[in-house]
Amino acid sequence: MKRIGIISDSHDNIDAIDAAVEFLNSLKVDAVIHAGDFIAPFTVPRFAKLKAPFYCVFGNNDGEKEGLKKKFSEIGVELKEILELEFMGKKIVVYHGTEPSILKALKNSNEYSIIITGHTHKPLVEEGEPVIINPGELCGYLTGTRTLALIDESLSPQIITLK
Repeated sequence: MKRIGIISDSHDNIDAIDAAVEFLNSLKVDAVIHAGDFIAPFTVPRFAKLKAPFYCVFGNNDGEKEGLKKKFSEIGVELKEILELEFMGKKIVVYHGTEPSILKALKNSNEYSIIITGHTHKPLVEEGEPVIINPGELCGYLTGTRTLALIDESLSPQIITLK
């Protein structure tokens, strides 16, 4: 069964990034999606260790956008504001989530099976059509908990707490 790892709000936390990469590689996920807020380009080599295809969007705190774009392009990853992709036969949209009207429009468009967002640092799963997932914060800075999400073909997401 195919499975996607979903992370967001890593905020330069190298230990958390390394833990997530190791965890997702151990699960042999088929893809990894990051819903924004990397912060600085020095984190990119850590994400380059992922063994699955990597997809990502900018977050509101990604101030060094050109540096991030350059570093990600060096490992063959395109960083976008909003990302649409098809995976597991499902249409997915990824948006960091700083504008509620955009999220509402995406939800009401009936175009997507999965909407992935970040920004709030709080894990959220809304099952239904579409499934809405916020994996929470990988960094653990605001909540004290490092979380990510997994979703498979059954479209039943799980929130995972990393140590």
